Amino acid sequence: MGKIISEVSLVNELLEEIFSEIDNHFDEMVACRRHIHQNAELSFKEVETADFVEDFYKDKDVKITSHMGGNGLRVVIDTGRPGKTIGLRADFDALPIKEETGLSFASKNEGVMHACGHDAHTAYLMVLADILREKKDKLAGKIVIIHQHAEEVPPGGAKGMIEAGVLEGVDNVFGIHVMSAMDYGTIQYHKGNTQTGRAMFKIKFQGKGGHGSMPHLSNDSIVAASHFVTAVQTVVSRRLSPYEVGVVTIGSFDGKGTFNIIKDSVTVEGDVRAMADETKKTIEEEIKTIAKGIGETFKVGVEIEYTDDYPVLYNDPEMTQLVVDAVKEAKIGEVTDIIDCGPQPPSEDFSYYAKERPSCFFYVGAKKEDAPYPHHHPKFDIREDAMKICAKSMAAVVVKYLGEE
Repeated sequence: MGKIISEVSLVNELLEEIFSEIDNHFDEMVACRRHIHQNAELSFKEVETADFVEDFYKDKDVKITSHMGGNGLRVVIDTGRPGKTIGLRADFDALPIKEETGLSFASKNEGVMHACGHDAHTAYLMVLADILREKKDKLAGKIVIIHQHAEEVPPGGAKGMIEAGVLEGVDNVFGIHVMSAMDYGTIQYHKGNTQTGRAMFKIKFQGKGGHGSMPHLSNDSIVAASHFVTAVQTVVSRRLSPYEVGVVTIGSFDGKGTFNIIKDSVTVEGDVRAMADETKKTIEEEIKTIAKGIGETFKVGVEIEYTDDYPVLYNDPEMTQLVVDAVKEAKIGEVTDIIDCGPQPPSEDFSYYAKERPSCFFYVGAKKEDAPYPHHHPKFDIREDAMKICAKSMAAVVVKYLGEE
C-alpha cells in the first residue's frame, strides 16, 4: 500500500508541476495561436505555418522530421528509458472562408481563415510538448508529436503522414478538438463509432441540347438530373435500416443556362455521411445504381466520379476510458464536467490514425458566450482559455499512459 501511495503522490506532484508550467506559458500559447490565426493557410499549402512550427522546436532536445506526407511534422521526445510510445496529434490547416470576426489578429490572407480551431490545436500542443520535453526525466518511453497538415481537404494529411511512417513505433494516438458549441469547462468524449465517415460524388448527365420549342429533337439533361436529385433521397429513407445513420446531400446542381435552350449537360455534386463504414458502402452502391438507372430511363450518358475518403472515426473503448480516468484523477481546476457527448455528425481524418492504432479523439468545450458561432462560420472564434484545458487534459493522459504497465 505504501508503494502505491508513493507512486500516486509522485504522479500528482508531476502533474502539479506541469499544470503550473502550462499556466505560466499560457501567454506563449496565446501568442502562437494568434500568429497562426493571422497567417492562415489552406490545406496542402501550409508552408509558412509548417516553418513556424518547425522553428519552435529547433535547437531543442527533440528529433524533428519535416515534410512528412507533405507539410506535416513529426517531433519525437525520447525519455531515454524503456516504455510505451504515445502519439499526440494536432492539425494546422485553415479554410477558404473570408473572416468577419473583427479580431485584432484576424487573418491577413484574404479569403483564408482559421474557422475550425486548428490554430488552437497546434498552439496548445507546441507549448505542451516543450513542457513535456523539460519534464522527460520524470517519464518513461517516448512521446511522438504529430503536427498534421490538410485535415480539411481529401485525401487529408493524416493518410499521407501515415504512409510516410509517422506512426512507426507508436502504440496509441490521442487527439483533441476544441468545440465552439460545447460549454467551456467541459471535456466530452464517446466510445466506439464517434464521427461519421465521408464520401463525395460528382455525376455528369450528358443529354442533347436544343431549342426549347423543339424538345423532341433534344434530350433534356435537366429533367434527367432533377429526377436523380429526387430519387437519391430514397437511399436513406428506403434503403437504410431505421437504426443506421446516413445522410446524402446534393450541394451543387450545375444547370444554369438560357430560358429557351435545352441544356446539353448537367453536373450534380453531393456529400455522403454515415456512422458505419458498411452503411457508407450501401449508400455508394445505391447512388451509382440510381444514376445508371436514370441514364437508362432518359437515355442520357452518365459519368460518375465517387470518392470514398475519410472513414468512420472509431474511438477505442480502452483508450477512451483511459482519457476519462486520467482527467478525473487529475482534478483539473478549469474542468467542470466530463460528458459522453454521443456520436458527432462531422467527419475527421484522425480516423485514419484510429484505423492503424487503438486511439481516442475527444473534445474540449470552447464556447464564447458573446460569440457562439459554429465551426466553418466567418465569425467563428473560441474562448482561448480552453487551450489550458486542452494542454492539462492531454498532459494528464500522457502521464497516466506512460506510467501504466
